[in-house]
Amino acid sequence: MNVTNDMSIFTLVSGASLPVQLVMAILLLTSLMSWWYIFIKVFTLKTATENIDQFETQFWAGGDINDLYERVTAAKTPPQGMSSIFQAGLKEFIRYKQQPSTEVSDVMEATRRAMRATYNREMDELDAHLPFLASVGSVSPYIGLFGTVWGIMNAFRGLSNVAQATLSQVAPGIAEALVATAIGLFAAIPAVIAYNRFAASVDRLSVRYESFIEEFTNILQRRA
Repeated sequence: MNVTNDMSIFTLVSGASLPVQLVMAILLLTSLMSWWYIFIKVFTLKTATENIDQFETQFWAGGDINDLYERVTAAKTPPQGMSSIFQAGLKEFIRYKQQPSTEVSDVMEATRRAMRATYNREMDELDAHLPFLASVGSVSPYIGLFGTVWGIMNAFRGLSNVAQATLSQVAPGIAEALVATAIGLFAAIPAVIAYNRFAASVDRLSVRYESFIEEFTNILQRRA
């Protein structure tokens, strides 16, 4: 029937007013970008977790940390995550220890600062794109609601010149307006779920980084 064709999603989108179509386009673009960032974060956090597990296995195997430092430094790829923190800390520790008449407290303070600076850089990389996902999750429903309100306003404005309004006259306008809300929810829900999951993963990695900094500081302090 024609009514079914007229109420299809494509017809509703193509028949919507220009502001509603712009809202739908913005939401679809935002949804595509959020999905792209979601896939990036999945691989980034997976790689970071694997790097931590691999490095901790090597670090706590009981070998010489100088040999581990040489292997990390001589690796073809730059160190990342915990290995990067380890390299920065031990490098600063060795540099200050070679200076004559240097207090142990100064050596440890410089070592801790070097590891903290590297830790902050690693956390910045892990937190990348998370603010965008949070913004999509919180703003998209309101953008879709704006398109819905605008579409319903147009639907009722079109009925102002009609002597008798019927459901068949009101339904298409309201339906095309509600499509904007549906697209807004489609963009927001995955972004909110992904943000919560990624934020929890980043927090767990942050705790492991900080724990390693404290443990490695104690090891170096005993050597100092």
